[in-house]
Amino acid sequence: MSSDHGRHANQERAVSRRTFLRRSSEISFAAAVTITAGGAVLNAAEAWALDVKALQPQTMKTLILVARDIYPHDKVPDRYYAIAMKSYDEKAASDPATKAQIESFIAGLDAAAGKGGYAGLGWESERVALLRAVGTSPFFETIRSGLLVSLYNQQEVWPIFGYEGESYSKGGYIKRGFDDVDWI
Repeated sequence: MSSDHGRHANQERAVSRRTFLRRSSEISFAAAVTITAGGAVLNAAEAWALDVKALQPQTMKTLILVARDIYPHDKVPDRYYAIAMKSYDEKAASDPATKAQIESFIAGLDAAAGKGGYAGLGWESERVALLRAVGTSPFFETIRSGLLVSLYNQQEVWPIFGYEGESYSKGGYIKRGFDDVDWI
């Protein structure tokens, strides 16, 4: 066996660190998020829980996964996505039409996904393909645009992205790291 052939075979079998982490986080999300009989979504691995008032707990679990698939960040824990999606449960509690719209959207995703539903799909690419198919629907756009505020306005998330918050009260960016962004 030539060294070129052996090296090529190793490259085919090699999995990047990012791919490994993404696949294992997808599998761990499905396994780690538990739904209780009392209507709570629990993630013991990250030590967070979310009480669900109006939506079915499985619907909330799927909404959290939809949020992660729309804006995937390996370093952002699931609890921040859960916080971002909690407002949909609150809206559903006060408006039966909103509740029906959310439940219908998730039921459509689950039906399109087949056995095991949307959350049961093991590959992010399969879930993203389903989201692309419903990407023109008004409710999908509501979720996507709402996440811009509900996810990225959480101050606890800012340090993950290297954002230090507003600078005016600290003298502005000119004298405080104006050019310290190293990821651009």
